[in-house]
Amino acid sequence: MKVNHSFLSVLVALVIFCGTIIAREHPSIAISKAEAQQIKAAMGKYPLLDKTIAGYRETVENALNKPIELPAPGEAGGYSHERHKQNYREMHRAGLLFAITGEEKYAQFIKKMLDGYAELYPTLGPHPRSFKQKPGKLFHQTLNEEVWLTHVAIAYDCVYDWLKPADRAKYEANIFLKMMELFAVEHHEEFDRIHNHGTWAVAAVGMMAYVLDQPEWIEKCLYGTKKDGKGGFLKQMDLLFSPDGYYMEGPYYSRYAVRPFFLFADAIERIEPQRKIYEHRDAILKKAYYSLAETIFPNGVFPPINDASKTMSIADIGPVVANDLTFYRYGANDNLLAIAAIQDQVMLNGAGLAIAKAFGDGSNVPDLNWKSVEFTDGFDGERGGLGILRYGSGPDQTMLLMKYGVQGDGHGHFDKLQFIFYDQHREVVPDYGFSRWINMEPKYGGRYTKENDTFAKQTIAHNTVVVDEKTQHNFSRREADDRWAERHFFDGNSGNVQAMSARANSQYQGVNMQRTQVLLKDDQLDYPMVIDLFRLTSDTPHQYDYPVYFNGQMVVTNVPLNTNLTQLQPLGDDAGYQHIWKIAEGAVSEPLQFTWVDGQRYYSLVAANSPEMQLILGRTGANDPDFNLRSEQVVMLRGNATDQLFASVIVPHGYFNEAAEISRDARSPIVSVSVIGHNESASVIEIAAKSGRRWQVMVNNGTPTDKEITVSFDGKNFRWNGNYNVLFLNN
Repeated sequence: MKVNHSFLSVLVALVIFCGTIIAREHPSIAISKAEAQQIKAAMGKYPLLDKTIAGYRETVENALNKPIELPAPGEAGGYSHERHKQNYREMHRAGLLFAITGEEKYAQFIKKMLDGYAELYPTLGPHPRSFKQKPGKLFHQTLNEEVWLTHVAIAYDCVYDWLKPADRAKYEANIFLKMMELFAVEHHEEFDRIHNHGTWAVAAVGMMAYVLDQPEWIEKCLYGTKKDGKGGFLKQMDLLFSPDGYYMEGPYYSRYAVRPFFLFADAIERIEPQRKIYEHRDAILKKAYYSLAETIFPNGVFPPINDASKTMSIADIGPVVANDLTFYRYGANDNLLAIAAIQDQVMLNGAGLAIAKAFGDGSNVPDLNWKSVEFTDGFDGERGGLGILRYGSGPDQTMLLMKYGVQGDGHGHFDKLQFIFYDQHREVVPDYGFSRWINMEPKYGGRYTKENDTFAKQTIAHNTVVVDEKTQHNFSRREADDRWAERHFFDGNSGNVQAMSARANSQYQGVNMQRTQVLLKDDQLDYPMVIDLFRLTSDTPHQYDYPVYFNGQMVVTNVPLNTNLTQLQPLGDDAGYQHIWKIAEGAVSEPLQFTWVDGQRYYSLVAANSPEMQLILGRTGANDPDFNLRSEQVVMLRGNATDQLFASVIVPHGYFNEAAEISRDARSPIVSVSVIGHNESASVIEIAAKSGRRWQVMVNNGTPTDKEITVSFDGKNFRWNGNYNVLFLNN
């Protein structure tokens, strides 16, 4: 057979040329033509998919019936800000609908919108109301503009082939390249910053660079503007997460950061799979999402750690993206399906289709059932952590969280060893979160209020001990960034008795702190009980304040109270105390009993007393002329000593139903908590119940060990193995 070499050469060249075309196919960064066809064929079969498409259609159809608005830049959180946000959302949704349905009205809508931006954007200078932020042009900070470009890149990719070359050239010259220059050249420090702002910057530029086929930009996005690896996407993956995947700023900002991390990573995987981005740093993106998802309360809401909303949940769009891509890229998991039930939507691509298929009609999806877990903090995993103890499963699960990690950069709070207790579908012992009325223009433009610094970040705003009415690290972020709490031990695998312990020895000069918490379930108690041992030691006397914030209504206490009936004064002058009204106080001369009702359950704080201990009741709202603070209640024990062990329990009990006029077991089943002794080796306390049951709790204060520990107090020896032990007495 005679071979035509000339024909072969042409064929090889054609194959190479076609391969190039395939590699640059549009759309490609978030959805492919094949995926779009599969989704179109699947419509009507999978409820989550259908609901998502219906929601997208509703958004865009509403937009099609209204004139396009491109207002001049305005206040953060104001009309202009929200309008430009809505514009990118509508373009993003229209682009995906065009890819799936082929209906040209969606492409025409995007073209009309981009025509307007191509005229507007070149006329804009730096945003006039940027305050201390790096200014965008449409928005008061480049961050919002980067989010805009990230989503418009997906829309542009979907209509790229439909648009005429002249239109593409206009949009790229007048909008996209100008934005890319703004982010990566004019604000290159922000672009290279290891922070969620930097992540959004590289994702925005990188995703648009893939659409425009600009490999030089891709290298800058991956390795930093100097391409030396000191900045960029990979360095952010290396430094922003602990080896367990925990994000240093906390869950609220993690749910915001996972969106650009996963969107850009998936674009990289689709176009340059040889980079193996999902394998980077031992699959750090998988760990990042699981660590985020495993922090949620059973109702899907994130614990408000650091600057955080108290209502933000796993249903936010960032976790939707991360949930679907984690399921698709790393494998199925029942808890991811349970989260999909909370989210009630999916991505419109292959990942969303995969989870919608697995979810089906939802009838076989189990309840969310995360177990107790501990996450290390800091990029090296050696900077404390976050501990979560859980009991039960599903929506009725009880959860106890303690924070003992890094500061969290500018969004961090000065609250080492603070805790949150979740029970009965709510925060029973809550954290304040941030002081910010987000996107509420009359409230400081939707930005953080001044009370975020003067109260919400201060130590007294949290459930942790305050020394001498001062904030940890004297409210110095620079000092706090260089110091963190330390993990002592964690045991979340022991069923009815679980424990965690951590230390903070550098937050107050000359004072060492150790907190140990136990989540205990006993058949003689209706619900799991929190046992708390907070030990402080020093060479000099200090005032130690032990606050516990609570929701609901106080019922009763055994402390005779001197209540301020006609005139209130702030609890102090500074460090957040100036924002707390002093409502009442009294001397604690016997073990404290303090009961409140929240929802349909009673809760009692029962604590050991010590000489000259005071009980203080407070409420936030003092020195708040603009009414920026929510009204929150706090019960506080105050001690004056060199060494102090606050030993207490929080026990849920009884039942209250106002509508049915039912109240049962309104008084605490726990009679007392007493300190048997504590020293550098160990702490031993005893808890007594009405039923006659007693529990002895023994905690190692020395080096973590699994060996036997022996300690003697008042001539009595206590012996156990490991870091802690709980004895059930009088069975």
